[in-house]
Amino acid sequence: MNLQYSLELFGTFFFAISGALAIQDKEHDWFGAGFTGFVTAIGGGSLRDMILGSYPLVWVGDINFLYSIIAGVISAIVFFRYIIRLRKTFFLFDTFGIAFFTVLGVEKSLSLGVRPEIAAIMGMFSAIMGGVIRDTLTNETPVIFRKEIYATACLAGAVCYLLLDLHTSMERNTTLLISAGVIIAIRIVAVKFKLSLPELK
Repeated sequence: MNLQYSLELFGTFFFAISGALAIQDKEHDWFGAGFTGFVTAIGGGSLRDMILGSYPLVWVGDINFLYSIIAGVISAIVFFRYIIRLRKTFFLFDTFGIAFFTVLGVEKSLSLGVRPEIAAIMGMFSAIMGGVIRDTLTNETPVIFRKEIYATACLAGAVCYLLLDLHTSMERNTTLLISAGVIIAIRIVAVKFKLSLPELK
């Protein structure tokens, strides 16, 4: 199992957990948690693949992604009382999810022959749309419309990946990890110090 494939499965797992945890304050049952986790995990990647005309969709063509989603939802349900007590649990799972999905979305887009600029947008798109769908389903303001750095962090990580991949001879796995690390670092620093982009007035 190579690093890219492992990151895809882990990203799917983390997003499934964040989706299942998103209904913690809602009156939903286990099926509701499972459905929200499933849509969160596959939403962004599926929309990206449909836009780029890549079929079958990843989770349709590889059963391991479905197993990863099931494992994430079950983990959220079984260990709910424990992980929900951990501060910033939801934030951490979501952050790891968008970091992995961004760089993998960029890489897949490049492999399909699109221009680097489009690949960066597709990477960001595949990372954030699962969260947008999750927030919409749970009647929350989508995170990209809140006053915090979210999509911008994904775009920065996507650009970092493109610069390292196209203009250096750095080993591919190292490029993946550095770019994902940039996204994670930006998100953590932005939340810790309450950083945000200027408001549109």
